[in-house]
Amino acid sequence: MKRILFSTLVASIVLTPAAFAAVSDEDFAQLREQLAAVSARLEELAAENAELRAAQNQADAAISQVETTISEIPAASESWPDRIKLDGDFRYRFENIEVEGSDSRTRHRIRARTNIKAQVADNTEVGFGLATGGNDPVSTNQTLGGGGSSKPVALDLAYVDWEATEGLHLLAGKFKNPLKRAGGQALTWDGDWTPEGLALKYQRDWFFVNALGTYLEGDSKQRNDNFSWGGQFGASGTFGDVKLTGGIAYYSIPTKGKATTFGDETDPGDYFGNTAVEAGGAACGTTPDATCVFLYDYELTQVFAEAAFNVGEWPALVFFDYVNNSDPSDNDTGWIIGTRLGQAKDRGQMQFAYYYADKEADSMIGMLTDSDFGGGGTDSKGHSVQFNYGVNKSMTIGAQYFINEIDISSGSKSDFDRLMIDMQWKWK
Repeated sequence: MKRILFSTLVASIVLTPAAFAAVSDEDFAQLREQLAAVSARLEELAAENAELRAAQNQADAAISQVETTISEIPAASESWPDRIKLDGDFRYRFENIEVEGSDSRTRHRIRARTNIKAQVADNTEVGFGLATGGNDPVSTNQTLGGGGSSKPVALDLAYVDWEATEGLHLLAGKFKNPLKRAGGQALTWDGDWTPEGLALKYQRDWFFVNALGTYLEGDSKQRNDNFSWGGQFGASGTFGDVKLTGGIAYYSIPTKGKATTFGDETDPGDYFGNTAVEAGGAACGTTPDATCVFLYDYELTQVFAEAAFNVGEWPALVFFDYVNNSDPSDNDTGWIIGTRLGQAKDRGQMQFAYYYADKEADSMIGMLTDSDFGGGGTDSKGHSVQFNYGVNKSMTIGAQYFINEIDISSGSKSDFDRLMIDMQWKWK
């Protein structure tokens, strides 16, 4: 700037000879002093600007150092309220059941569950849950009636979950079933069953391992104490736009010669479709009040697979599950195949689902399979159609219709139809 101004003044003087000639020596000297003063001031301004830039750089460096120091300060320890989480759900259901040869049945049912989870350490969670219902291992529904009498609430969860290392969880107590169910459907294990004992879950990259050791009866005084165990190995991967998941499993449930662990040991119906006999070998129920026992163990081999993809903007899933019991020589196989389209997790979303299942009498332990399909237990086959609609993020309404055949191996096969209409609210 200084140089431009000085050059401009000099040029104006040189290029204007008449004006130059009219300027006296005194005026010229004065002009030179003024130019010198301007030049000096420009030098001062340049020096001040350099100082300001240096100061700004120092300030930026100081701010950066403060930000770094703050980011390295450890966060304050979380208080207990921060470490505790609550979740739960409530469902109201209308149900109609039509069984061939029996009167039509309608009923209204509720289910309420609430869970408390405490993060007692960075890698340890302790959980506690309550649910409506009695002691049924595969249902927390409670039928309305009894003149408005109080309804029972039972212990549904009580466990510790320790993440021993990244991806490896060890569980003890009464916990949600760690075993994967293809399509989320209850071929072998009902969704409400919360096993008791020990479990392991490991997820790493493309594969997973789940193992379970559970006490169907943990007191030897009952004469039917039963420790069962099993495990799954599976893998998943994405191929193009399709995610494939598959696995194999083995379960050992030693029941041969033992009475049922839930229900009346003299009632054939409390063996839930599995073959039971009296002490002398006669079919269970032949002799009034005679004690019955399971005829077979349940040594189960399972194969399952899923394929997840999108149909336009709709998520879709196709699944298959197969199980075989190696102990009996017949009525030893169960399988399910189905599909699901859409989701109902938010307002206006819809989901459609369908499956066909066939559960031969001794293909799996009847007490633990789906309590809705065929009225619960095994020795049944047929269809299930389901629709759900999202009212908002916490509420869904839906309906499920079962078209089944039951008591197939007994020779008294009959039709079984069940309609369930649900309203459900979830919170967390």
